[in-house]
Amino acid sequence: MPEIDSPTAPVLQAGMGALPHEHGTTFRVWAPAATAVSLVGPFNEWSPKTHPLTHETDGYWSADFDALGPGTEYKFWLKTPSGELTRNDPYAREVTHSAGNSIVPDHTFDWEDDHFQMPPWNELVIYELHVGTFNAPDPEKPGTFLDVIDKLDYLQDLGINAIEIMPPTEFPGGRSWGYNPAHPFALETDYGGPKAFRELVKAAHRLGIAVILDVVYNHFGPGDLDLWQFDGWSENDGGGIYFYNDWRAETPWGHNRPDYGRDAVRATSATTP
Repeated sequence: MPEIDSPTAPVLQAGMGALPHEHGTTFRVWAPAATAVSLVGPFNEWSPKTHPLTHETDGYWSADFDALGPGTEYKFWLKTPSGELTRNDPYAREVTHSAGNSIVPDHTFDWEDDHFQMPPWNELVIYELHVGTFNAPDPEKPGTFLDVIDKLDYLQDLGINAIEIMPPTEFPGGRSWGYNPAHPFALETDYGGPKAFRELVKAAHRLGIAVILDVVYNHFGPGDLDLWQFDGWSENDGGGIYFYNDWRAETPWGHNRPDYGRDAVRATSATTP
């Protein structure tokens, strides 16, 4: 008789980063200059020997591990011509903080009866806000996504039907306008992270208010930026595989313009956080 696959056998999921599923988590990263890649973290005492990734093609590496579910802290270890490197996941959906570890995301969330319908474009009344200062009850700490919820009734009374949030992805420190993203897919930890953001979206939708994100794709960092020379390769002391490595890299914020001529780099902007 033909062998029947075990229902818990590793099944590589499509996509990038940490992809949790019923039987484990698939990890995938693009590191074309690396000659070996492993997953490391507190779960294996940061040893690159226990959780190796397999080279697929075109510089992609992947593996599926059944014991590493949502909430697991991790990084990628890379063996490169420039030496051994430990990097955060370029696709991390959640981090402990901007210079901390990546976290396997938990996508479960009770949206309840959210059947929100986007208002017509020509009827949008947009209020742009900065989460950290919009409704911060403690002057010593930045405001959070949950603090924004407390003012939604006020905005609705003004006739607002859409809020545009200044860049909320993870940046160094706790106070910033958000135009220096370090992790383009992770929601800012000091704002409450992804769970608090989902609560904000759900609460806004209950009041008929759309949520629009201001995003930064023209430059990243420069602080706490593991994307920089990610797999050890670079030219002209440039940013490596995710960035232009010539005059095209120059922006008013540093030589950190992403190279969207590369398919793998364009993909880092193809999905919202």
